[in-house]
Amino acid sequence: MILEQACAIIVAGGTGSRFGNPGGKQLVEIAGRPMLSWTVEAFDCARTIAHIVIVCPAERRADYRARAVEPYGFSTPVTLADAGSTRQDSTCAGLDAAPEGCALVAIHDGARPLILPETIDNAVRALCADADLDGVVCGQPAIDTLKVVDPAGIIDSTPDRSQFWCVQTPQVFRVDALRKAMASAQRAGFVGTDDASLVEAAGGPVRCIETPRDNLKVTVPEDLPMVEALMRRRLG
Repeated sequence: MILEQACAIIVAGGTGSRFGNPGGKQLVEIAGRPMLSWTVEAFDCARTIAHIVIVCPAERRADYRARAVEPYGFSTPVTLADAGSTRQDSTCAGLDAAPEGCALVAIHDGARPLILPETIDNAVRALCADADLDGVVCGQPAIDTLKVVDPAGIIDSTPDRSQFWCVQTPQVFRVDALRKAMASAQRAGFVGTDDASLVEAAGGPVRCIETPRDNLKVTVPEDLPMVEALMRRRLG
């Protein structure tokens, strides 16, 4: 296996509409620090990450750098890129800001501050270990019973949950494959629900690998107490 280092693309461009904070949620404090700083720290500590790009609203660049980056002395180079109007546009901006010659990218939600460095490294190494793969996605097999329902909420069927996974980030890709998938999606007018769906739509093989379930995403205010409790327990 030839191990290549990846560039992390941390997507932090949301408007905070579901969270109820017009300024976004990335600077909301968790365990005494801005949430985004915990996310960046995990990638800073990962051995497989050589560069970090934070994709954020243009008007928040200075604030994010001053509050979530500069106070913490990260050793990995960090650059900021302007978010686009959609998640796909933001990912594209992150790709464009990655260092020249970068072959792998690890795309992550800025609002998942509980990600562990070893999870990041395992995902990058899993992609490097299989030359036939275009991507690797972190997640877990579904454990809840799933139902297919019609628009009125009436159950149509109960699928075999062994075929379903709940996916998270990071999602790690070969840069060439992701760029081709994004260009194909743009031509087709296809909007995916995550970055992996673009590569899948282009016919690229993507593997799920099982990772810890506590890699939670802060989406609404009710998510904060659980993430705060888990972070404080981790810190001891």
